[in-house]
Amino acid sequence: MRIFCPLASGSKGNSILFATPTTKILIDAGISFKQITERLNTLNISVNDIDAVLITHEHADHIRGLDVLSKKTNIPILANTETAKAILESVRVKPNFKIFSTGESFTYGDVDFHPFSIQHDTVDPVAFTLSYDDLKFGVCADLGFVSSLVKMHLKDCDYLYIESNHEPSMVHACSRSYVYKQRVLGRQGHLSNQNCAELLKEISHKGLKHVYLAHLSEECNNPEVALKSSKTSLQSFASNLSIAYQHKVSEPVYF
Repeated sequence: MRIFCPLASGSKGNSILFATPTTKILIDAGISFKQITERLNTLNISVNDIDAVLITHEHADHIRGLDVLSKKTNIPILANTETAKAILESVRVKPNFKIFSTGESFTYGDVDFHPFSIQHDTVDPVAFTLSYDDLKFGVCADLGFVSSLVKMHLKDCDYLYIESNHEPSMVHACSRSYVYKQRVLGRQGHLSNQNCAELLKEISHKGLKHVYLAHLSEECNNPEVALKSSKTSLQSFASNLSIAYQHKVSEPVYF
């Protein structure tokens, strides 16, 4: 089985499955062990088949399941040094860390990974490109600003998982605190629908096969608005565009 599929995406928890016939990886484990197990089962994959968990950063919605996952499976947890240190401050069971260096490529199983820096309010947040069998996958969410580094690494991807978190007018109109609004809208917060559309317009190409719009705010966004914004940027390409959902497994991509 060769599959790329968000299991959960949003402020209540994030996790993505990336699997080849010989290597099965979770990117983040921000939902409970029970939810991870149940959602993997819908794809006919056992949690015991997972070879490693790759962590983007230490916020709870990306590591919530690590305690139980580590206790039950002792699965390798791939993280950079600063993120690993931050995780240790919030978990009860010490994970089986395998440390990578931000900016340096590494191979796990038959998949090549390249972690690169993004702007977010954590110690050393990263996004990733994954390469397998001449295909390139980009996973980039939880960033407040699209840097030239982000654009460089996400070019020429065959598949993308990109943040389209909020509609700015809905953030301003919501009942949340001023501090919350400043964080979400700031350069270390989250990408808006417009930011996402602008990024897609710049990096889209004829070989782009599928785009997931990720980490949609349930309070300050809705799928129809996000899809409409990004469809405009992709109108000259034949890419499939879909939502990475919070409360259910998203439409899988088989490659």
